[in-house]
Amino acid sequence: MLVAAACPHARALGIVPGMAVTQARAYLPGLEIRPADPEGDLAALHRLALLAARRWAPSVAIEGSDTLLIDLTGVAHLHGGEARMAARIIRLLARRGHAGRIAIADTPGAAWALAHYARHDAVLICTPGQHAGALAPLPIPALRVDPAAVELLRRLGVELIGQLAAMPRAPLARRFGGALVTRLEQALGTLPEPLDPIVPREAIAVQRRFVEPVATAEGIAHWIAALVPELCAALEAAGLGARAVELVADRVDHVPQRIRIGLARASRDCLHLIRLIMRRIEDVEPGYGIDAITLRIRRTEPLAARPVDERLDEEAKPDLAPLADTLATRIGSRRMWRSRPVESDVPERSVGREGVLDPPDRRAMRMKTGDVRQLLSTTPPDAWRPDWPRPARLLARPERLDHVLAELPDQPPRRFTWRGRTIRVVRADGPERIAGEWWRRSAETHAVRDYFRVEDEGGHRYWLFRRGDGERG
Repeated sequence: MLVAAACPHARALGIVPGMAVTQARAYLPGLEIRPADPEGDLAALHRLALLAARRWAPSVAIEGSDTLLIDLTGVAHLHGGEARMAARIIRLLARRGHAGRIAIADTPGAAWALAHYARHDAVLICTPGQHAGALAPLPIPALRVDPAAVELLRRLGVELIGQLAAMPRAPLARRFGGALVTRLEQALGTLPEPLDPIVPREAIAVQRRFVEPVATAEGIAHWIAALVPELCAALEAAGLGARAVELVADRVDHVPQRIRIGLARASRDCLHLIRLIMRRIEDVEPGYGIDAITLRIRRTEPLAARPVDERLDEEAKPDLAPLADTLATRIGSRRMWRSRPVESDVPERSVGREGVLDPPDRRAMRMKTGDVRQLLSTTPPDAWRPDWPRPARLLARPERLDHVLAELPDQPPRRFTWRGRTIRVVRADGPERIAGEWWRRSAETHAVRDYFRVEDEGGHRYWLFRRGDGERG
């Protein structure tokens, strides 16, 4: 196991990337070590590239695992010049928790080399036309060439870019291949180095402006029915399905009216979207009239073709997405959920919420390094034990019982008063003892509950619990 990255404090102690973890632990036994996540780092770098393409310059490319190449041609003056633009980028990175080094040069190769190998604090701006002199004292790896070629050049006594630039190109190409010469010429600017830019995805939206303001519900409904097919066509061209759609009606008095609908499953069904929006059309107050109507997509998901059953006599599974969308439009998406099992013995903690149609998460739970559960050869038990029955739903808060008559310490209640009614128990089961989860809070170290399932004379069943074990509170 090798060190992939080290914070500034670790580097000050002599711990550098590439060092063995055992050697690093020998330097500092209490060293905090976390597993590397190259995929997560690359995803974060891609998000940062999208942010840069939207804020700083239209041409932004990812180079390697830790570098962004930004073409500042024609945009630096929009940010107050190169120096002010670089300072703003450093501040933005700091707010997002990143440390960065910026080098500005005439070529991408020179900028990459100066950012990685030149000695400077945070920002280095190379004077136009002077990048060759700035590259001369840098080592050969600053050209992003094969390590084997770097090692062979070192054996020949060539360790700096200035020494390599002074040599004739033809012998270098015959001895080391064309890649070394290409990288050298790209850094010096004699060969172009095209960038592969990150292109931000533009928001999908359709709009219709009117010569005369629209002031009736019938007119609004007509144009909604005309715009939704255009929106679905744009979604189909992008291979996406809508999960959240927003309608914006711009009034004459510049007070926009907004309708937002969410979908339980990604869809681009025109009729379904029209029905959902029409149910909310009474929320639009036209006032003196509406100048324009815009439909825009707030959230999308990839939507590909779905498999179809081969047998015609097989019963098709019902599609609950339209029903869920209809109910969510009426009562709100936050009032609809599906229960999700959570690994906990405490009843109120054993149920979580998730989307109505979200598939159950079958992925194995990520465990920390050294977790003893990794030694299990069998699959872990279900979070909800089928042999321990539980009610389908619990009260929002447990309700207190009065005048409880029970034989202590372990017998179930025989009579109790709940909501002003005296209830006599004819059948009971229990107790089921549940201890507190001491690993969550120290206050639960000695906490105990005894649960009983009881049935009254009318056949009603209750799930009761008592704090303590019947002898101690």
